[in-house]
Amino acid sequence: MTVLTTTVGKIGARASSHAIGFHVELLSDWTRAVARWGSFDPPTAFQHPQWYASWYSAFAAAAGVDPLIAVITDAATGERAALLPLIRRQQGNIRIVEFADLDLTDYNAPLLGPAAPRDAAAARLLWRDLRAALRASAGGADLVRLRKVPAELGCRANPLALLDAAGPCSLTGNPILTGDDYDAWRYTLDKTVRKELERNWRVFTRDHSAAFRIAADADEALQILSTLEVQQASRMTSLGLNFILNEENCAAFYRGLVRDSIDGGYTVVTALTAGEEVVATLLGIRTGTRYVMIRISNAGGKWSNSSPGRLIIERTMAALHKDGVREFDLSIGNYSYKRRFKPERMPLVDLSAALSWRGRPYALRDRAVLALRRYPKLTAWLKQALGKSKPSREDY
Repeated sequence: MTVLTTTVGKIGARASSHAIGFHVELLSDWTRAVARWGSFDPPTAFQHPQWYASWYSAFAAAAGVDPLIAVITDAATGERAALLPLIRRQQGNIRIVEFADLDLTDYNAPLLGPAAPRDAAAARLLWRDLRAALRASAGGADLVRLRKVPAELGCRANPLALLDAAGPCSLTGNPILTGDDYDAWRYTLDKTVRKELERNWRVFTRDHSAAFRIAADADEALQILSTLEVQQASRMTSLGLNFILNEENCAAFYRGLVRDSIDGGYTVVTALTAGEEVVATLLGIRTGTRYVMIRISNAGGKWSNSSPGRLIIERTMAALHKDGVREFDLSIGNYSYKRRFKPERMPLVDLSAALSWRGRPYALRDRAVLALRRYPKLTAWLKQALGKSKPSREDY
């Protein structure tokens, strides 16, 4: 286990204890970090301790990945400020510090404590002290790059989003707030969408064995997950896309997440079935009244006329609404099937900073990309001019 502590700042610069700075402890063991931090209040469903327990278990021993979890406290009072679930990985000749993600964690955010910064000035102090600790860590680092960071966490601003280095992410979240009356929410959808969903269910249930299921235990959930893996891989391959979710570490992560948290209700696995056949699957995570969809699949073929992908989303929402869920998040990605459910757009930000001379060119490039994102028409024109335009994510 690696432990590094550092405190940076000038004593007496201001009356606020933040003037002294923040104390940063870097740990390489998630269990140790959880014990050090204490109770959790996840700002999004992805900051649940079970998510990271499964993530670090799957990837901690992966080649080129080093856990580097930052526990940050107020240097003067010792109060908890922030916990950042980070890793350090080698990319070419530079060492990058980033969130524990590797394209699996849709929303990356710190856990916030009572001493977390509430204004830009305090946020800059925390950012300064975190960078200093990362530079001084065993093994060092060249670049810190944080992506897909929510601008707001609950009812407060995310301190990372207050930094000058933060800029718009190319992705957004897709939350849906249904309120207490699910039928009233359904009538906010376009009439054609409502009618399609009703027709889809009628078509699907022409098969007398057709049913909607919520996995009741780990064994059933893992069986459905196995089908999801096959169906999703087939779909992505047919689209000619690079598919990583069935690779060894990724597969171990999802299986561990489902196995260890289905009984506690954090993981929710649902399916449309017809007899022994699994027609569609949906994997999501839930914290209280919030649910986030993270993986979806369907069998296609003869079932396509019932649109099983859209159908399982709506059936899952209806079932979970009866169980108290009021916020349904379709996660990142501006796909056309998501827009049919009229989600809001939740802004995310990216930020990066050089930690050594090797990281400076990458940080400058990141800054240029963030600047261009403020002008989407110009960005689209440049991509087209450079021949780098790609199929829209909404078509996948």
